[in-house]
Amino acid sequence: MSQTYLSLTVDIAEEASEILQDLLHETGALGLEVRDTETPTMPGVRAPAKGESIVVAYFEDRESAEEARDAVAESHPSARLSLDEQPQQDWSNEWKSLIKSVQVGRLWVGPPWDVANAPEGKMRVVIEPKMAFGTGDHPTTSLCLAAVDDFMSTHPGASVLDVGTGTGVLAIAAKKLGAGHVVGTDNDPTSVELAQENCADNQTPDLDISGRELTEVSGTFDLVLANILANTLIELAPLIVPKAKDRLVLAGVLAHQRVDVEAAYRKLGCTVLEGAQQGEWVRIDLKR
Repeated sequence: MSQTYLSLTVDIAEEASEILQDLLHETGALGLEVRDTETPTMPGVRAPAKGESIVVAYFEDRESAEEARDAVAESHPSARLSLDEQPQQDWSNEWKSLIKSVQVGRLWVGPPWDVANAPEGKMRVVIEPKMAFGTGDHPTTSLCLAAVDDFMSTHPGASVLDVGTGTGVLAIAAKKLGAGHVVGTDNDPTSVELAQENCADNQTPDLDISGRELTEVSGTFDLVLANILANTLIELAPLIVPKAKDRLVLAGVLAHQRVDVEAAYRKLGCTVLEGAQQGEWVRIDLKR
């Protein structure tokens, strides 16, 4: 087996990304990684510039990688290309180095392999990331964790709804910080399964995690969390707002998307509070 692999990284206008992906498949790419501005990137991974996508194609040998590079350069002359040779790694373990623990308020959130480094006195939330988003170290999740910690410090026993729960990290954190009834929903069956596993691992098995639609979730909640994408937040606004008795916390929003998201919730009677920002990501706090 070859001791190296070739990766061709292409920075390209977002609207040309799909055509590029087809071309790379046709030129023999073993696999593709696509990053766009609407999807949160993993920590330590370079994000695309506004209006662009990053497509990384992997090749078995230099000849095929160079042929693909030349084909891309010819068909997309404005794209920025980088061909890199790196030693093969055990990616089943290597990706773990990108997952870091975080401390937010009273919380320590991290993966199982880093529990030994958790400080005394912090509430521990141990998250097995696997294939769902929400390990704590991405800005959107950290911003929401701070909001959960702040709200629960003044509202012990509050009910919480976590829309798009992912790994279940926000729901679990809320429960550990003293929430009463906690419900998490996600339309991805893999995320639901993983979130349920994380609930059991964190001794919070009474959390109600499922794949139910919002229309199937009964009642209202003191705190509603939704760490998803901006366009989905806008689309689901008519369903999310009625679930909130008091406070809504929205994340997964880039700074340039803030105005549109806030407008959608203002139309439904919400008041925009101060919120927070970390890098290019913003958290929108609302009062019902």
